[in-house]
Amino acid sequence: MIRTRGLTKDFVVGRTRTVHAVRGIDLDVGAGELVAVLGPNGAGKTTTMRMLTTLVRPTAGTATVAGADVLADPAAVRRRIGYVGQGNGAGRSQHVVDELVLHGRVHGLSARTARRRADELLDALDLTDLAHRKVQSLSGGQRRRADVALGLVHGPRLLFLDEPSTGLDPQTRAHLWEHVGRLRAEQDVTIVLTTHYLDEADSFAERVVVVDHGRVIADDTADALKRDLAGDRLALAVARTADAAALAQVVGRAAGAREVEVEGPRVTARVADAASAAAQVVRAAVAAGVDVTEVRTQRPTLDDVFLALTGRSLRETATTTEDRADDSAGKDAA
Repeated sequence: MIRTRGLTKDFVVGRTRTVHAVRGIDLDVGAGELVAVLGPNGAGKTTTMRMLTTLVRPTAGTATVAGADVLADPAAVRRRIGYVGQGNGAGRSQHVVDELVLHGRVHGLSARTARRRADELLDALDLTDLAHRKVQSLSGGQRRRADVALGLVHGPRLLFLDEPSTGLDPQTRAHLWEHVGRLRAEQDVTIVLTTHYLDEADSFAERVVVVDHGRVIADDTADALKRDLAGDRLALAVARTADAAALAQVVGRAAGAREVEVEGPRVTARVADAASAAAQVVRAAVAAGVDVTEVRTQRPTLDDVFLALTGRSLRETATTTEDRADDSAGKDAA
């Protein structure tokens, strides 16, 4: 469904400054996949989405989306994809059903087909009772469901969701994803998602693509990334602080650990499998005469993955001047 090679986008800011927003991305997405694209603000995620949806023209590289070239045949790309951006796509003063029918007609559906499709999506996204309400009267979660319906009204093979649940409370986010998951299963839609909510990527995506400074720095399943790049965390404590150094040596030998750290009576480490490592360490500690008083294990998160890859947390919300320039340049171009 998506194939890019060397996809690049530069923006000129002012008269002399060039911002390299996307620096040669290679990406393949197969039919039926749900792929989450993660990265901090300014990483190039949204600019990449805008290039793939023909809203921004690439500076260099190639991209084929839903079987059409984004440069040679952008109209075909637009016919075959749905796009739910970060803002609300429906007119505020329009009734929900009228907006859906209008979008269907714009995509070339007959009046009858557009109305039938609108009714199907209203039912699937639990919006039927809201069909004749004005968009401006809907709650945040209802609006986002209406946006998803707009993105799907013409029956696209590929749906782009750019931070679809930003600003929604946890219950509303879960409700939205319940509907999206059901629609995906029923209609076999390929989905490419950007999100700052790591639990969404972890729970729903078959693959996670991590982007930083305009480049893909990791691409695998969430479980594989957590296992190979972050690892489980093992934390132990000893009765006597003097034994902590000996325990750290035991941990390194018995568990094949990395990032072994000692702080007072506590020893922490990253290991491939915390459960089996803990058993090995306790047995070896007993044999070495070290009294272990506490053992804790913790599964890694996708934030741990990003920290391992870049040295900083994906949850950081502060943006640098460079990040803000990247964001504003991409929005101005769109």
